[in-house]
Amino acid sequence: MPHSTTADVYDLRIVVIGAGMGGLGTALAFAKKGFKNISVYETASNLGFVGAGIQMPPNVMRVLHRLGVAPEIEAEATDVQATSIRQGSTNEELAHVSMPDIREKYGFPHLTGHRSNLAGSLYNGCLKEPAIKFHFGTSLVNITCFAPKPTLIFRSRAQEEEFTVECDILLSADGIKSLTRSHLLRASHNLTQTEEEDTGQAAYRIMLTREQLAPFPELIKLLDSSTVVRWVGERRHIIAYPVSNHNIYNISTAHPDTNFASATSATYTTKGSKSQMLSVFETFCPLVQDMLNLVPDGEVCEWKLRIHKPLPTWVHGSVALVGDACHATLPHLSQGAAMAIEDGAVLAEVVSEIPAEKIHDGETITKTLKVYELLRKPHCTALVDLATHSGRVLHLGEGKAKEERDKAFKENGKSGSVPDKWASPDVQKMIYANDCVKEARERFGELFASL
Repeated sequence: MPHSTTADVYDLRIVVIGAGMGGLGTALAFAKKGFKNISVYETASNLGFVGAGIQMPPNVMRVLHRLGVAPEIEAEATDVQATSIRQGSTNEELAHVSMPDIREKYGFPHLTGHRSNLAGSLYNGCLKEPAIKFHFGTSLVNITCFAPKPTLIFRSRAQEEEFTVECDILLSADGIKSLTRSHLLRASHNLTQTEEEDTGQAAYRIMLTREQLAPFPELIKLLDSSTVVRWVGERRHIIAYPVSNHNIYNISTAHPDTNFASATSATYTTKGSKSQMLSVFETFCPLVQDMLNLVPDGEVCEWKLRIHKPLPTWVHGSVALVGDACHATLPHLSQGAAMAIEDGAVLAEVVSEIPAEKIHDGETITKTLKVYELLRKPHCTALVDLATHSGRVLHLGEGKAKEERDKAFKENGKSGSVPDKWASPDVQKMIYANDCVKEARERFGELFASL
């Protein structure tokens, strides 16, 4: 509950940059904790939710439940009951890992849903909070001061002149191309740029409707199931699952990056050709060919899969990074959005621990944000590394390593481990059982005292 003092920690002026999953989750988490002055700045003129499917594992559903948006999300989502891992070239099932007891084990389900439904539910939650104000069509230009009061320069489409905003805490969820990260690392470590790590991978994201799939009974069967399917092959794989009340089949790929690697500019998305997409997966089975052939010409879009090398810090002064801005990940563990939303929940928890008499003390705010980093950085780094590792294992070519992998797959998780770390019971336990807010509450005092 809010402190009953004149100088109130809940009066802190919180600025959030970015209205993606991390930014919306952060703003809503602060509002739910009782903070009264939260401003969200977003470059886009509106959110106009688009995008493909997204996985919402129990660890993030726990947070979304606390934020009050879980019922809206669950209404259209698929409650995953199993995963089927198949050889891409033959459709032969390598492993079938049942997951019927996820909700019972971890208190929350593992869901697959439409990205727009998750973002829309978070946004709707924010709109119900008078403390949250959105500023669309507004881009960050510069950060002229990091502490004790961050001072920001913005450019808005609604006015000609740039304007200045001062706040008490800046939380930046401005993604993989984060401008805040560049300014923060320059100020804290004199780094002129962060090193992007070339993953060598790109992705096609595809959504097929029930009507499109109707002529193919086997595909309709997959759409009506509660199973996540992964087709694996050398240096590439496809993952697919139903969303939107089983009316859309979401398909995402990972494959060698040739278009972006040969490009002269640093673009991260490009229009792809259908023939090129089909050639990437030409060795895959007829079922996969049927799916990919359903994609309309001109609607193929390819994404470069990007990560950054670990950052020396996520925090400088009264400024902290959130989500992809500080721990972008490959999608093979399905934890990218989950980690970003968890970041916001942990930040709201630790900032609420600042004593009322210290709310204008820059050193206290910095140490509090450092507690957030201590709580989240080891965990997120481990998940980023696991996602990278899982991708390597999934993409093995013919040879002894692949033979050993496929032998391990045939165990169906009975040993407690699966080569696909997303489906591995031991990894699931480590991630899904983690209650990031409870940990923040319990460890705040100890970690704050250590700084």
